[in-house]
Amino acid sequence: MAENYVNREYKSSLFAWIFSDREAALSLYNSINGTEYDDPDSLEFTTIDTVIYMGMKNDVAFLVGGEMNLYEHQATWNPNMPLRGLFYFAEMYRGYVESRKLNIYSSVQLKLPVPRYVVFYNGTNDEPESLELRLSDAFGPDSGKDSEIIYRDTGNGEVRSGNRQPALECTVQVININFGCNKELMKHCRKLYEYSYFVNAVRRRLKEGMTLGAASDEAVKECIREGVLEEFLSRHRAEVTKMILEEFDLERHMQSEKQLSYEEGREEGREEGREEGREEGREEGREEGRDKSLIKHVCRALSRGAGPAEIADLLGEKLSLVEAICRIAGNFAPDYNGDKIYEALKHENKL
Repeated sequence: MAENYVNREYKSSLFAWIFSDREAALSLYNSINGTEYDDPDSLEFTTIDTVIYMGMKNDVAFLVGGEMNLYEHQATWNPNMPLRGLFYFAEMYRGYVESRKLNIYSSVQLKLPVPRYVVFYNGTNDEPESLELRLSDAFGPDSGKDSEIIYRDTGNGEVRSGNRQPALECTVQVININFGCNKELMKHCRKLYEYSYFVNAVRRRLKEGMTLGAASDEAVKECIREGVLEEFLSRHRAEVTKMILEEFDLERHMQSEKQLSYEEGREEGREEGREEGREEGREEGREEGRDKSLIKHVCRALSRGAGPAEIADLLGEKLSLVEAICRIAGNFAPDYNGDKIYEALKHENKL
């Protein structure tokens, strides 16, 4: 390979690990854009390893060909990716300006790389091969429409109304990379095809009733035998198996939690809404057990790179509460001491 995988200890997913190699990232870029860049050293990584105040990480970001590219992998459907992208790009442009010592107060307009945002989706929802998400769809009470403005009376008794374009936009290209989708793209990017094949090999065995550990181990064996990610899996077999166990466990957890609201659990329970909360509730008090369970799941999602909006959506919890947990949890990253986070939240009257 052209280089060692960079910052692999920070990567939130197998996808990020694989495509943090310059050659793999450049091949993926060429395949999406129909370009033929052939010098991996022309690619400059700008990946955000961690942004503590938002609890955010992104997967792969790089500069090439005058473009600032942000590539994200998603195994759970999230319509709020444009908002996350806005935060990511703000941080990446800040880094771009600072690293080049550019003066944003200059009388000369700065020239910036063009932002390009792609999300690679391989969740279990039946999504199209490609679609576009836009930040502006979230603006205002009428989703997807320009804001309706009522102007003041002009003096002749008429009140005119009209629409104004929002000041911000962030567009996301979502590409379905489940096995069998986007075959032309897969044909041009071997690494993406192999990644899709491997994930499908794990899921296929899960459907057959295998445990996650056995499914992961057998999928690794199959892929090495078939020459799929052979060098990578042979070299990092134990680490990949551990990562897959964590990723698929989180994916399953998020899907189940999305169906089970904590609010519903509070109303129907005082039973905590799930067995874990019930056990904690018996020992520490129902509310404390529920709160500590929520903190644990938020921290778990944070450690995998999810942001507050995504976590709140997936857990069915109020965004303001999740943001408070994420903010305080940032002080205890990366180990996340649940008891201390709980005490800090209680001290601030957030719980």
